[in-house]
Order: sequence, then structure tokens, then C-alpha cells
Amino acid sequence: MSKLFRAVILGPPGSGKGTISERIAQSFGLKHLSSGDFLRENIAANAEAGVLAKTYIKKGLLLPDHVMNRLLLPRLEEITTYSWVLDGFPRTLAQAEALNSACDLDVVINLNIPLETLKDRLRHRWIHPSSGRVYNMHFNPPRVQGLDDITGETLIQQEDDRPEALVARLRHYKDIAKPVIDLYKVKGILYTFSDTETDRIWPNINTLLSTKIPTLQSDARCASTHSEIL
Repeated sequence: MSKLFRAVILGPPGSGKGTISERIAQSFGLKHLSSGDFLRENIAANAEAGVLAKTYIKKGLLLPDHVMNRLLLPRLEEITTYSWVLDGFPRTLAQAEALNSACDLDVVINLNIPLETLKDRLRHRWIHPSSGRVYNMHFNPPRVQGLDDITGETLIQQEDDRPEALVARLRHYKDIAKPVIDLYKVKGILYTFSDTETDRIWPNINTLLSTKIPTLQSDARCASTHSEIL
């Protein structure tokens, strides 16, 4: 059995982490893991970590490190039969250090997207709350405006995606991400990609991973759909 491959995607809100993760999963047979999916599943199952997370969400607070670690690390440690790419975690140095203790990462991809591009993307981003599906009214609109393609339920725009909150949100990300980026740079596994369009970044990421993953994971367990993760 080939060595398991574990990758993390870093990037600010609106940088395309989910899109890149999906392309990696489809191209290389990795499982796409999302911190948002873990969170929603724990809340839906009324799990202890999910109940704890919900108390912060109801107050409009960011989840602290110890809650995020409880949501993700036990599940990641259980995954021993397939390779994966993870987006949405870690976000802070404490989370990165906890992840390092639990898993050996092979590659960390950092998406460095210009501020104006991020602001434009987030201004037009709408979300289906219960599933986490994301739409952009410019380049990935729903089939029916304002409604989720799968359920037909109403889409929302997150408060922190609104123009008045965007700059502060992105500045906060930059502050907390720097030590995480520095940590992985020192470890020698950080690769940064910069551009304004995902389609221009993707070929370079594809080339990198083609040299890092010599054997494609062909087992059916490595299918990229989120529904098979949990």
C-alpha cells in the first residue's frame, strides 16, 4: 500500500480553497475534507463538540482553538486508509501546532490572492447555510437567483461578507495566518501561488502535486464527494 498523502490548503476568505481542493481531489484521487463539513456534521449529530461550537456561533463569535481542535483532530487521526486534502483548518498557529502533533503533512498550499480580487469575490458570494454550498453571482450563480440548486432553499449573504466588514475580516486573516505560513515555511512544505484567477493558479498546483504524488489513489474510498467523507 502506498504511503498516505496529506495536504492542507491555506488562504483568506474568497481565495478559492474549496475549488482548488475539489480539483485536487478529482485529479489525484484524494478525499476532500472541509472544516465546515466537520462542523455541520457535529452540530447536526448533536455531538459534544458540535454543541459547544453552536454556543459560540449563536453569539456570533469565532470558534476558539480548543473547539476547532476537538471538532477536527479526532476525526483526522481516525483516517488511516486514504489520502486527503483539507481546507479551512488550521487557521491559527495553535491549530497548526496541534495538527502537526496529530498528522504528518506532505504539502501545504498557500493561496495568495490580491485584496481587491478578494473583496470583489466576497461581495458577490452567497451561501446555502445548511450545506455550506457557495455561489458567486458573477461566475458561479445558482440556476434560480437567490435559491440553492439542490434544495431550492433561500441563499444568504454572511454578515462578514458584506462590504463594511470585509476589510477588517481580511486584515484579521492576514494577522493570524502569518505565523502559520512561517511555521510551514520553516518545515519546508509550504508552496505559495499568486494570481487573480483560480484557472491560472491551478495548472501550477497540478504540476507541483504531479511530482509529489507518484501513485494516484484509485481506490473507491478516495472519491472526492463530500457525502462519502462522513
